[in-house]
Amino acid sequence: MIALPPELLPQLGEGLWHLFAVFLRISALVSLLPAFGERSVPTCVKLGIAFAFTLVVTPAVQPLGMGPGLLPMARMVLTEVLIGMVLGMGLRLFVLALQTAGSIAAQATSLSQILGGAAADPVPAMGYLLTLAGLTLAVLLGLHIRVAQFLIHSYALFPMGAAPLTPNLSQWGVQQIAHSFYLAFALAMPFVIASLIYNLALGVINRAMPQLMVAFVGAPAITFAGLFLLFAGTPLILSVWSDALFGFMLNPLEDPR
Repeated sequence: MIALPPELLPQLGEGLWHLFAVFLRISALVSLLPAFGERSVPTCVKLGIAFAFTLVVTPAVQPLGMGPGLLPMARMVLTEVLIGMVLGMGLRLFVLALQTAGSIAAQATSLSQILGGAAADPVPAMGYLLTLAGLTLAVLLGLHIRVAQFLIHSYALFPMGAAPLTPNLSQWGVQQIAHSFYLAFALAMPFVIASLIYNLALGVINRAMPQLMVAFVGAPAITFAGLFLLFAGTPLILSVWSDALFGFMLNPLEDPR
C-alpha cells in the first residue's frame, strides 16, 4: 500500500473541497439546462454530465479560501446551489419561450388539438416540434462548449461563495420572464398576423354572402396556412431563438430590452 506524504494531505483535501464546491453550482444548473436537463434524460446521465462539466470548469476557477466551521460551509453550499439554479432558470426560460410560441401559433391557426399529448409537458404539437428542433439546433451549434464557457464566465459575475443581492436578483428575474414572453410572442407573430387576416377575410365574406358556411370553407385554408408558415418560418424562428439563447450566455446580466 502506497502512503501519501503528510504534506500532500492538506492539498488533497483542499482540491477535493474545491471540486465539490464547483460541482454544486454545475449540478444545479445542469438539472435545468436545455437539452441536457430534460425530463427524458435519466438522473444518472445528468449526474455524469454535471461531473464532466465539473472536470472541465474546475481548473479555470480560483479556489475559495474558506475558514473552518459548519456555518461558512453551509452558507457556501446554499449560495452555490442558488446561483446554479438561477442561471439554469434563465436558460430554461428560453425553452419556455419556444413552447409558448408554439402554443400561440397553434391557437391562432386552429392546430392546438393535434397530437397535444405527444410531449412530457402538455403542449400542442407545434410547440413540441419547435422545442425539439430548437434543442437539436442548439446541440449541433456546440451547446456543450458554450455552456462550459458560460459556467467559467459565471464565476467572474458571481464569485464563489458570494450570494447575489435579493433586490437585484428579483429585478433580474422579472426582466428575464418578461423577455421570455416577449420573445415567444415575437416568434409567433407570423401566425398571429395570418390569423388576423384570415378572420378579417372570413368576416367580409360572411357579410357579403350570409348563406355561405364560411367556417367549412375557411377551416382548411387556415390549417394549410398554419402548416405552410410552420414549414417556411421555422428556420428563421430557430435562428432568432438560438441567437437570443447564445446572447444570454455571453452576458446573462445584460438588460434583454
